[in-house]
Amino acid sequence: MSQAAEEKKKDLTQKETLLEVNNLKKYYPVHAGFFRRKVGDIKAVDDISLKLRKGETFGLVGESGCGKSTAGRTILRLTSATDGQIIFEGENITNLRGAALRKARQDYQMVFQDPYASLNPKMMVGHLVDEPIRNYSHKSHKQLKPEVEQLLKRVGLREEDYYKYPHEFSGGQRQRIGIARALALNPKLVVADEPVSALDVSIQSQVLNLLKELQDEFDLTYLFIAHDLSVVKHMSDRIGVMYLGNMVEVGDNDAIYREPLHPYTQALTSAIPEPDPLNKKERIILKGDVPSPQNPPSGCVFHTRCPMAMDKCKEIVPQLKEVRPDHQVACLLYDDE
Repeated sequence: MSQAAEEKKKDLTQKETLLEVNNLKKYYPVHAGFFRRKVGDIKAVDDISLKLRKGETFGLVGESGCGKSTAGRTILRLTSATDGQIIFEGENITNLRGAALRKARQDYQMVFQDPYASLNPKMMVGHLVDEPIRNYSHKSHKQLKPEVEQLLKRVGLREEDYYKYPHEFSGGQRQRIGIARALALNPKLVVADEPVSALDVSIQSQVLNLLKELQDEFDLTYLFIAHDLSVVKHMSDRIGVMYLGNMVEVGDNDAIYREPLHPYTQALTSAIPEPDPLNKKERIILKGDVPSPQNPPSGCVFHTRCPMAMDKCKEIVPQLKEVRPDHQVACLLYDDE
């Protein structure tokens, strides 16, 4: 770890907690039969906990379908939690409704995966960006125009783009519009849900660097959701690894990539391309398919694919616990540590 990274890590550990998520669950009911009776639940997010300090980037990674995007949407209250607590700046926002929820939402925003689907094609870019501000103030488009133009310039667009429509832009430019829209209310927390996965590789680094610059400039805290481990490594201070709705490992960037503890994390990191052809590493190939979140395995949810599974893994549910300084893992292999 570089000296700058060490200093940043030390600085972050001294900062206050901005977001705390405790035992969060999000289940979707499954109905069947003529009378549409409930026959089960899809456990999209199943009892996860995490903390975000002010100014840090927390990366949330895992395979497609592991529940990371659902977790992000639930944390932002775009969908209601089935159980658990979401505490933002010391306030429990889990059950906020109406005007109280509307007021609280000024402080947290989202950058969506598909920039085109998240933008109204019938609205000019300037009106798309100033819409959040107008929702909380009585200012007109004309009054907000100078502010919006400056925000467009800050994300790498031009002032004259104010009058254009989303279809006139490339994918990378649309995502810049989405970022400008997310920053319009000066939020404290931004959830970035796969913000570069729909972009060309040549554009991804530009958008990621922009997000880093904006974080320093606006004092932002990011929950960065992605499945590309190399992207998460570039962006994150700490990382949480999800599998089948469960958090299986949490640690700082350096610990997760240099010394992954959970067998699932070890398999994920082994798939990261190595730039040095002389530095070969063993690839861990997981067998089988991800089980259904409607009918997850008993015990450890990963035991059906784990190369190190033991008999007790089929019965005992491992709890996330700290086995190294600032490094937590949910695995029975570390029960004695």
